[in-house]
Amino acid sequence: MKLVGTRDKSQKVTLSEALLNPSANFGGLFAPLKLPKFDKNFFHKAKDFSYEEVAMEVIRSFDFDVKDDIFKNALKTYAKFDDKKCPLHIEKLDKHLYINELYHGPTRAFKDMALQPFGSIIDGLAKKDGKKYLIMCATSGDTGPATLEAFSGSENVKVVCLYPDDGTSEVQRLQMVNAKASNLKVIGIKGNFDDAQRALKSLLSDKEFKDELAKNELSLSAANSVNFGRILFQIIYHFYAYIWLLKKGALKDDEKFDIIVPSGNFGNALGAYYAKKMGAKIGSIKIASNQNNVLTELFNYGVYDINDKSLVKTMSPAMDILVSSNVERLLFDKFGDVKTRELMLDLSRAKCYEISKIRGFKAKYCTDEECAKFIKKLAKNGKLIDPHTATCFKFANTKKPTMITSTAHWVKFTPSMIKAIKNEKIYDEKAQMLALANEFNETIPDEILSLFDAKAVHTSVVGQDKIKETIIEWIKK
Repeated sequence: MKLVGTRDKSQKVTLSEALLNPSANFGGLFAPLKLPKFDKNFFHKAKDFSYEEVAMEVIRSFDFDVKDDIFKNALKTYAKFDDKKCPLHIEKLDKHLYINELYHGPTRAFKDMALQPFGSIIDGLAKKDGKKYLIMCATSGDTGPATLEAFSGSENVKVVCLYPDDGTSEVQRLQMVNAKASNLKVIGIKGNFDDAQRALKSLLSDKEFKDELAKNELSLSAANSVNFGRILFQIIYHFYAYIWLLKKGALKDDEKFDIIVPSGNFGNALGAYYAKKMGAKIGSIKIASNQNNVLTELFNYGVYDINDKSLVKTMSPAMDILVSSNVERLLFDKFGDVKTRELMLDLSRAKCYEISKIRGFKAKYCTDEECAKFIKKLAKNGKLIDPHTATCFKFANTKKPTMITSTAHWVKFTPSMIKAIKNEKIYDEKAQMLALANEFNETIPDEILSLFDAKAVHTSVVGQDKIKETIIEWIKK
C-alpha cells in the first residue's frame, strides 16, 4: 500500500518515504486512500493474541514497503514499559466504564506508545540507507519528552525539540531540559504550542533550511503526528482495546463500544477513527476537550473558527491547542483531496471553514473547575487521574460499554492534582508529589523523582524569528 497526499491524492509515496519526508504537496499530510478490513473471524482468533501479535497483524494488513523484521524490532521497545508483555493497562471503573491507561512507558505519557517503536524504525531506516537525519518535533508537553527518549544516543539521528516556554507542566519541562544525550537539542520558544507547530511546519518546507542541513549531511523529518508513522501505532491500541473487551466478555460479537478520547491535536482520536473503519466495533468516538474547544465546535456545529480566539492556558496543557493538525486526515477521508485543500486554504486565509456535520463523533469540553471536581471525585474512590483524562468524565454517565483513553500519569501534573484534591498551593512539588503517592499507596517512578535534582542541560529560550538560526548554529558544532 502507498500513502497519498491529503491535498493532492495523485502524490503517492511508500511508508518509508512518508516516514522520512512527512510533508506532502501544497502543505498537506500523507494518509491512506483506503484502509484494510478485519472480519469477525479475526477478532475471535485475536482474543488469544498478545499485544505484539495484534500489532503485527494490523501492521501487515497495510502491506507497506517496510519489512516485518524492522517492525518486530521496533515493537521490542515495549520492553521498557512497566509490563514487558503488554505496554498498556486496562481496568474496569464502573458497570459499563473502562479505562485504557496508555502512560506506562518511560516518559509516563501515551506518546511513548507510538514514539518508542517509531524511533526504532527511523533509526533502522537511517542505518539501512546510510543517511543521517534531523528529526524535528514541536510539543505541547508530552511529544517532546517521548521523542527525546526515543532517539536518545542515536548515532544516525539528531533531534530538535521546540516547546512553548511557560506552556508545559514543570515535570514535562524538566524531562526536556534535562535530556543529556549529545544528539538532542531542546529549545524553548516565546509563544504557545500553535506557534511551535507553525514553526515546525514552516521549517519542514523551508528550502534554505534543508540546503543548510544538506551541507552538514543531514536530511529532515518530523516526529509529530504530522508523520503517519505515529498514527499507525495509535491505531493499534484502540484495536487492542476492542479485542480486550471481547476477551473479558464485556462485549458480544456484534456489540459496539464507545471510546472517549481527550483530544488536542486529534492524532489519538484519528487512530480510533481508523480502527473503527478497519473493523473494530466502535460506536461513537467522543472527543473531550478543555476550554480550547475548537473540536467541540467542529463536531457539534460543523464550524472550525479560530477568529478572535486566543489560546487559553489550562490545567490540561497538552491539549492547549487551537490548530489541530490531524483533523486534516479526517477531512481527506470524508471529503477528498480537492475539498480538503480548499478547507485548509480557508483556515490559513480566513481562520475559519465550515463543513457538513461528521457522523460518528460527539464532543464536549470541560472547564478547569469541572476537571478539578472529576479529579477529586475519582480520588475519593481511590483512583488518581491526570487533568487530561479528567476531561473524559464529562461523558462518563453511560449505559453501554465505554472505554476512556487515559493519556498521562498524574505525577506529570502534581500542582493541579494538589489543588484539585487538597485545595493547596505548591510549595515543594517533589515533597507534595511523594506525600500524595504515599496517601494513595502508589510508587513514583525513579525517572520522575530524579528530575528535581538534575542540572538543566538545555537553557535556550528564543523568539520565533531565531529558531532556524539557533538550530543551524547547533548542527554546525
